[in-house]
Amino acid sequence: MPRSSPETVTRLLVEWRNGDEAALERLLPLVYDELHDMAGRYMASERRDHTLQATALVHEAYLRLVRLEHINWQDRAHFFAVAARMMRRVLVDHARRRQAGHRRGGLRLTLDAAAALSREQEVRLLALEDALQQLEATDPRKCQIVEFKFFGGLTNEESAEVLRVSQTTVEREWRLARAWLFHEIQ
Repeated sequence: MPRSSPETVTRLLVEWRNGDEAALERLLPLVYDELHDMAGRYMASERRDHTLQATALVHEAYLRLVRLEHINWQDRAHFFAVAARMMRRVLVDHARRRQAGHRRGGLRLTLDAAAALSREQEVRLLALEDALQQLEATDPRKCQIVEFKFFGGLTNEESAEVLRVSQTTVEREWRLARAWLFHEIQ
């Protein structure tokens, strides 16, 4: 699937930032397929019976994106980086609500393996979120790189562009962040 033109997306983001609501309407069709692909990558690691589907994840993240005020959109890569963060938040919020329901007894769990696996995946997502919050507190850039690459599917080049660092820096920090997260989650 062809990617949206970086120049067109950037132009529409700037127009939207400057108050042109019609620019937002023109932006969505250009980025929707890529947002859906991004959501699909997120959902691929979730359980099969997840109540949230890729399309719903895109829509919820997009609603959160359009509510953002005073964001200085840099370019297409920045937009997708922020979208990745929004999708991560949607999934984490969803998992936390389900966990709260389990604790209150609002959801009944069967003893079959599917239910156990489902709960285990939610726990892993929340463990990843906790580890990412720790990483963000100690090294925000590494956390951003994880979001961009793991959740957003941005390339090293796109991540470097958003962060205004070299690709080599992104590659090195990606390796370090993955190792650190693996250690923390284990």
